[in-house]
Amino acid sequence: MQIILAAPRGFCAGVNMAIESLEIALERFGPPVYVYHEIVHNKPVVKYFSSRGVVFVDQLDEIPPGSNVLYSAHGVSPEVRRAAEQRNLNTIDATCPLVTKVHREAARYAREGYTIVLIGHEGHDEVVGTIGEAPESIRLVEDEEDVDQLKFAEGTKLAYLTQTTLSVDDASRIIARLRERFPQIVGPAKDDICYATQNRQEAVRMLAGQADLVLVVGSRNSSNSQRLAEIAQTTGVPAHLIDGPEDIRSEWFSGSETVVITAGASAPEELVERCVSLLQETYAAEVRTHSVREENVHFTLPRELRS
Repeated sequence: MQIILAAPRGFCAGVNMAIESLEIALERFGPPVYVYHEIVHNKPVVKYFSSRGVVFVDQLDEIPPGSNVLYSAHGVSPEVRRAAEQRNLNTIDATCPLVTKVHREAARYAREGYTIVLIGHEGHDEVVGTIGEAPESIRLVEDEEDVDQLKFAEGTKLAYLTQTTLSVDDASRIIARLRERFPQIVGPAKDDICYATQNRQEAVRMLAGQADLVLVVGSRNSSNSQRLAEIAQTTGVPAHLIDGPEDIRSEWFSGSETVVITAGASAPEELVERCVSLLQETYAAEVRTHSVREENVHFTLPRELRS
């Protein structure tokens, strides 16, 4: 067996910042530290922090007044921020700066009188937070069919934004359909889809052609991890989304395959290493890394933790 490790893979700068923030908060304040939603969409990471006294909640009224609460990398709406202030919560904002960029764009377009078409997945934490910036001004679309159902009054000022973890190909098709139907629509000066999402998708797209099988380390509620598996499948190569080595099935292998392994931006490298070790032990797999892009992005800690 030959294993090709895709690079870049795994944690992005936003996830690194959010996880480091939670580690520091635990050391500084001690448990319990509350996190609004999951810190990142990865089951092993959430399980690890839960074992250390982190409490993940979906409603702020689950948090005792005066407690320490960290906002996850996916961001929150202004309504959540106001509710936290009313409960006298000590907030730590670990929102990814790239998500914050989309929030600011949504607020700006709304102030300028635009109706905003947001491309994203309904119910995703990031999408919920972005819609909360201007709920009366935002229409959500998930695919080209949704675009075809849009109707606006003549003269409506239109803008579009995207969830940061979408498939680049899918987003491009939806934007093209928007521009076809609404030539006057405007968009952000710079693509909203995050650099890490694009880089990981590019690596899978390039390497899948060399593979008999692709393994994507990441949880099923991780949008960017799901997109990686989907991209591999569109090339005609079988792909499996796995949380870790315990999900690997022997019937997937004969022992002579070329296997590409990558990881979503919320999946820790430790899980990749454990998957590689299992295949090495079972099939005497040889391993090489193929890098398609260098990443040197770093985000500073939240203001509340810098002192």
